[in-house]
Amino acid sequence: MKSETFHRLDSLLRRAAQIAADCDTVSFDLFDTLLVRRVHFPDLLKPATARFVAALAVAAGRPMRWQQVQALRERCEAEQRRRTAARFEDHEACYPDFMGETLAAIFGEQIPPELLQQVADYELSIENAMLVPRQALVDWLKALRRAGKRILVLSDIYLPAAYLRRMIEHAGFLDSVHLVYSSDDTFLAKASGKAFQRLIADRGLDVGRWLHIGDNPISDGARPAADGIRALVLKDVSERRRKLVARSYTVVAGRRPFWKGRLLHQFMLPLEGENTSRDPLYADGYHFLGPLVGVFILALLEKIQALGIRRVFFLSREGWIFQRCWEAMVPFLCPGDRAPRISYLHVSRRALAGPTCAFQGLTLENADIGFLSPGNSSLQDLFRLFGLEADPLRPHLERHRLIPEEAISPLYAEKPVAVREKFQNLLDDADFQRAVRDQSRPANDALQHYLESQGFYGEPRIALVDVGWLGTIPRFLFEAIKHRKARPRLHAFLMGASRGIPYPAHADHAVEGLIFDQDRFDFAGSLMTYNLDLFEEAFRAPHPGLIGYRPGAADEDRLLFREAQSLAAEGEARESARYAPLQQGIVDAAGRFAAAAAVLGYESLELRPWLNHLLVSRLAFPRTEEIARLRHRYHFDDFGADRPLPKRVLRGQRHLWYRSLFALRWQPGIRSRYFIAHALNLLKR
Repeated sequence: MKSETFHRLDSLLRRAAQIAADCDTVSFDLFDTLLVRRVHFPDLLKPATARFVAALAVAAGRPMRWQQVQALRERCEAEQRRRTAARFEDHEACYPDFMGETLAAIFGEQIPPELLQQVADYELSIENAMLVPRQALVDWLKALRRAGKRILVLSDIYLPAAYLRRMIEHAGFLDSVHLVYSSDDTFLAKASGKAFQRLIADRGLDVGRWLHIGDNPISDGARPAADGIRALVLKDVSERRRKLVARSYTVVAGRRPFWKGRLLHQFMLPLEGENTSRDPLYADGYHFLGPLVGVFILALLEKIQALGIRRVFFLSREGWIFQRCWEAMVPFLCPGDRAPRISYLHVSRRALAGPTCAFQGLTLENADIGFLSPGNSSLQDLFRLFGLEADPLRPHLERHRLIPEEAISPLYAEKPVAVREKFQNLLDDADFQRAVRDQSRPANDALQHYLESQGFYGEPRIALVDVGWLGTIPRFLFEAIKHRKARPRLHAFLMGASRGIPYPAHADHAVEGLIFDQDRFDFAGSLMTYNLDLFEEAFRAPHPGLIGYRPGAADEDRLLFREAQSLAAEGEARESARYAPLQQGIVDAAGRFAAAAAVLGYESLELRPWLNHLLVSRLAFPRTEEIARLRHRYHFDDFGADRPLPKRVLRGQRHLWYRSLFALRWQPGIRSRYFIAHALNLLKR
């Protein structure tokens, strides 16, 4: 009997259905048949485990490069295959044996019993992340099971059947499989035909009513056919083409930096059943914002590890999605107890503004931050932002010939220089500042109770993670706690740091932009400023904004949120519902990004050329329909007053992403003009 070969899955399935009607048993090869890998060569997955073991070795005081770990593993595996060849026709290896020998050589003979399982669990997590069920074949397998057929899965591999069952369970069809057989357990493989003979002897299977399907013409074709088993071999041309593309990218990535990012993107692309009809916003999240967040979290993790930080706080509300992406990525990039503890911290500019005044008063720098929101014009607006009641402060204002309603912002003041001088005199008034501090103290006390309940003061160093841009939230947070002697050193990491107002230099507080930082020239990164609101809306948590901390309340009631029935909250709820597919795409991409990054071993800096391409193409030269989909329809500035903006202010906000769809579609060179103007503006700085 001879096997039959097919080059398309659909033709194989038609033939298999005809044969299976007369069969009781149907067996399948696992890898490249039921499951396909995102990578083109399975050995590409091994270095990820080597890097994991090398990190464990460093932590145990036995420093070793990952390349040394990989070489040691290969030697132990080759030696075991040599020993196996003396007793068995198949030169097979057993993962628990050779990996145990590898770990013993690195950590000593008295290795912890759980270490091997810890390493195996990580390797299986990488395998599962890179395996995709071949949907049509798996669906047919399930149909066979429902029809009463006996389903076997057979594999020639160094992993035990128990590990293969975990992979099949992760793929979603273990409940349809009667038996999983691995050559690791018996050293009898399909390659020699011994595996089939073992199953025939042990299970009493009727070879005349047995169909086997696989991808190897020898192991899955000639060997079972020699024993009288009907065998079908799949040589899928579409799969070969996909692997050839991945292999080509791998070769080019070794020569040109841009292709490293493109290769990583290739390894995270949806395959098989993952390719379903999706909202276009999901694709924007998966292919644009997801990789952007992926590089950000990767860079964040590198910074945190270099500084030895063990506590990370994600600042609301954009930190909500950063935390979800972190949770999806860290199991691949920093597994086990090597990852720092994380928390989601409920903070906002509005909630922190008042507590900053409790000990230092109202500073000119913070007042200027308040007036950066173009809707704010008067002292009344400033008092609202910093949680101050105007009436008790009127006597102090009168001494300086000021009233709460008087325009202070240079956008609105009739005599900005004179008003500015009076305002500075007010801030220099000790009695005024004493009154401000007295009003602000309860809000600061409430903040301290909240921070203590979150374990904020439990570590000497803390990382704060936020989207950006001025770093107002980490700035205000530090100012609200800097009166405490026992306080942690704060390291604020922003996706983008535009630094419109100089950030105060302090030994216990630093801020850095990881994708864009105005203090470092990065033209592509600066394109984020084309539409800062896009990132705030796309990353924003789907809960109302925080407006303060309630003094004297219990921990669970201390947070004071904007009313859900307010116009602002309702507008944000509509945007959250619209952006839900976008956010899901971002989170789904994060896990795939991290698995691919772990396999390839890339650092964030190596991905910058590809990321720069994404920023330029998707922000400076987007298609009109992309802008129509992505740009927000409602944006609430919790620092701004609800009043119409002057026309001169509106004209200054006419960036590319705010132009009409008609102009974007029909004005020749509109994107190039904005791009050149942006470049010239950077050169002037």
